[in-house]
Amino acid sequence: MADLLRRVAERSDTAAFRELYQTYGPRVKAFMMRQGTDAATAEDLAQETLFTVWRRASLYAADKGSAATWIFAIARNLRIDRLRREMPWQELPEERLEAAASEALPDEALAEKERQARVRAALASLPPEQHEVVVLSYLEGLSHGEIAARLRVPLGTVKSRMRIAYQKIRAGLEDLR
Repeated sequence: MADLLRRVAERSDTAAFRELYQTYGPRVKAFMMRQGTDAATAEDLAQETLFTVWRRASLYAADKGSAATWIFAIARNLRIDRLRREMPWQELPEERLEAAASEALPDEALAEKERQARVRAALASLPPEQHEVVVLSYLEGLSHGEIAARLRVPLGTVKSRMRIAYQKIRAGLEDLR
């Protein structure tokens, strides 16, 4: 076989290339198909492999391995190159196209419920006057001035109740960060 590659390297013996193609073409195609390549692509890769062998036959070194090993190494490398060039994305059939689920994953939903329960418990543990300013501010969206007017207390009282409530809530929920 090394002699055949030497004759192919000379490029003057077309019979040598024909013999090479007839010997290795079907074997390389079968190798490609065993690797999961479809028949048409396997045929293309077999032709590309043997063309590469024809161009690089002078680089073959018998002391580094058999001719078959060298040829199949070229085939393997060309297949890998083809896979890298191909676009891995394939469109789904229309019946499979749909929007991603908007609901949270089960573990995320559970974690969110636990956080909400902890926040409700922290709010419930506040004294009534602090609980009231937090609810008016965060749930009803009132400003500190509007809260002071509604509760008929000084603005400074609303701010201090809010600050103390915030400190208690933060201390109770510190581990949720």
